[in-house]
Amino acid sequence: MEVSIFNPAVALDNTAEMQFLELADFGPGSAGAFWSQAGGQSPWEMHPDCDELLQIIEGEIEVEVLPVGNGDSHVFSVPAGSSIVIPQGCWHRQTIMQKTRQFYLTPGQTFHSTAEDPRQDKNR
Repeated sequence: MEVSIFNPAVALDNTAEMQFLELADFGPGSAGAFWSQAGGQSPWEMHPDCDELLQIIEGEIEVEVLPVGNGDSHVFSVPAGSSIVIPQGCWHRQTIMQKTRQFYLTPGQTFHSTAEDPRQDKNR
């Protein structure tokens, strides 16, 4: 039996900006953390076989989520101490609004896209 105990805030103390720190395996995915200064938008990502949990330890992000199929995006503000669950199959990206330390739990695959609307991207 392998049990993982970790504190993502402490684990981030010795990491470089945008260094994705894997803290534990979680099914075929992982639990991890990273930090970043305020700045640009991330590429789109989507998890075809699982939901994803993002928890903001410090700072604030905005998460843009595209519904499965068609429809307009929705933007959610996620301040420090809050979490957001991104539904399975929804493309999403984030904008770091201020220096942020973040924990994520992604128990499955991750696809990425830089297309304007990744739902239409045939090259992923």
